[in-house]
Amino acid sequence: MEVAVASRTLAVWEHRKVVGLLVRRDLKVKYQQSVLGYAWTMLEPLAMTMVYFFVFGLILNANRGMPDETTEYGGFLLFLVAGILPWTTFGQILGEAPRAMITHAKLITTMKVPREIFPTATVGTKFIEYLLTWPILLVFVVVLGGRPSVMGVFVWLPLAVVLTFVFGLGLTLFLSSVNVLLRDVERLTRIVTRLLFYGSAILFPASMVLTSDKVPGWAMTLYQLNPLLGIFQMHRAVWFAGFEELTPTTLALSSSVVGSILMLIIGYWTFRRLEMSVLKEL
Repeated sequence: MEVAVASRTLAVWEHRKVVGLLVRRDLKVKYQQSVLGYAWTMLEPLAMTMVYFFVFGLILNANRGMPDETTEYGGFLLFLVAGILPWTTFGQILGEAPRAMITHAKLITTMKVPREIFPTATVGTKFIEYLLTWPILLVFVVVLGGRPSVMGVFVWLPLAVVLTFVFGLGLTLFLSSVNVLLRDVERLTRIVTRLLFYGSAILFPASMVLTSDKVPGWAMTLYQLNPLLGIFQMHRAVWFAGFEELTPTTLALSSSVVGSILMLIIGYWTFRRLEMSVLKEL
């Protein structure tokens, strides 16, 4: 099994130029008939941020779980931007994941390349788009006075990006293969995506849940077992140095690392197990 995994991983690496071509093609197709082009990559999450800031920050007062001192370092607005930008990427990965194999059906049945290339290209495209949103994030950090740290930049941020990619790739491998055989998966994924959005503390600090008297202990533990919770907390901890309330707990951090690795293993195992059935269906 280990030899087979290493062999397939090496084969994907040897065909990395194919992955690059697929990523460039997807980006070109997406923006070729658009007047604003890549600007939409930034405008969409920015518009979402403004709407959520108005509704959750000003009307529903969802920022009450944040330390008062964070007001000097970007406050709830920077908190939202730093969470919504990576979530937008992950949400798009989930949206594209079920169709990653179906979309490339003709290429899969005609090209002699490792089939893992196609889910990898889907995730890779979304990560390129995520990198394109960084200018707007850095503008918010500078203008609002975010407080990055060496720990945040060199530990939290790389770990958050890697785990997002690993978890996203595992999900894509799993969903892309299962959806070919069971098309209901695509519809179910839309529902799960919305649940994950609200279950990953994107619009409010996780401390609101973890310090609430109304949430039982078992529910708090279950809440922290969501791998995405710790991942998005890491994305934001980069810009709020010294605020423990905005960094992942030990359980949330462990769940993110272990959960991402397990998702990749499960996704790859499912993908390889169903590969021949998927090829027949395509």
